[in-house]
Amino acid sequence: MYLVITRAFPPELGGMQSLMWGLTKEMSKNFMVKVFADYQENHKKFDNKESFSIERVGGIKFLRKIRKAQLINEFIKENKVQGIIADHWKSLELIKTDKKKYCLIHGKEINHPKESSLNKRILGVLNNVQKVIANSEFTKQLAVEKGILEEKLVVINPGVDQVKELNKKSLEKVESLLKIKSPRLITVSRFDKRKNHEKILMALRNLKQKYPDIVYICIGYGDEESNLKKLVNELELNTQVMFFKDISIDLKNALIAKSDIFVMPSIIHKKSVEGFGIVYIEAGQYGVPSIGGKDGGASDAINHNKTGLICDGNDLNEIYSSLDSLIESKKYIELGKNAKEYVSKFQWKNIIEEYKKILN
Repeated sequence: MYLVITRAFPPELGGMQSLMWGLTKEMSKNFMVKVFADYQENHKKFDNKESFSIERVGGIKFLRKIRKAQLINEFIKENKVQGIIADHWKSLELIKTDKKKYCLIHGKEINHPKESSLNKRILGVLNNVQKVIANSEFTKQLAVEKGILEEKLVVINPGVDQVKELNKKSLEKVESLLKIKSPRLITVSRFDKRKNHEKILMALRNLKQKYPDIVYICIGYGDEESNLKKLVNELELNTQVMFFKDISIDLKNALIAKSDIFVMPSIIHKKSVEGFGIVYIEAGQYGVPSIGGKDGGASDAINHNKTGLICDGNDLNEIYSSLDSLIESKKYIELGKNAKEYVSKFQWKNIIEEYKKILN
């Protein structure tokens, strides 16, 4: 039996939640699995549908961490456990066992100054596990810089499920919303500084002079939402920008599929960094190429000039020229076809084989 210890698990939505659910689901086809996850409202309906056991732990954050560790330590003593997989170093900090431990790393959570108290805590955990699983080559190199032993590290990119057939009603709704608008740009992400919506909007102000029917679809929510909507007003982009949040997965997928270019030229903001970018893969599955930022792990997800473009997200001119070059030449059509073929390697049926190599 393998234990999965996670701070991010459905029914809550998000990239980490999708990653941990996908990994657990695939592992359960090969191993007996038990999940220890944080309590969420309405979790029972979700949990009861799964083939593996899920134990939820509630309470305030600090006490929850202690309580969860106590339950796991007790469970290990009483049951035959082969190993433990965690989605965060903090999930392993209080686990007392000689069983094999594996920890996923994503970028932001290990990006603390070397020799700082947090860095020392991180190294105390990660340099004592069996393997540290980095989501990209960028995250692996960051880990080495921060003092994580290179022999502990392995790169396994996040996986995605094979796409299902698009919902016909959702496709019709998208066509009625977008009508003749073209070209169509889209971003699906949290609204925070790292995702760089601000510079996309500034590039859009110039692009609309050349492409008056251009539209930019923003799906997400976050701290920067009100600032971005204010900027849209200031730049007079109200007819070019469409905001969506709390929409169905079917509508989200249809909006992606009916777009021409996925754009998210992420930057490093304070300690926050894009370790990989699963959304680039999700876009590619629908034949949509991506523009990503050079800072972070986007180059693991985007094959530059083949499935999209990597640009300097800090350089407004580079964002503009990357978009303009794809639109003017219609090269996004060719790159989109390439992306659809390229991203098949990220399907869970392939990614789980990499996990099996280190677990067996």
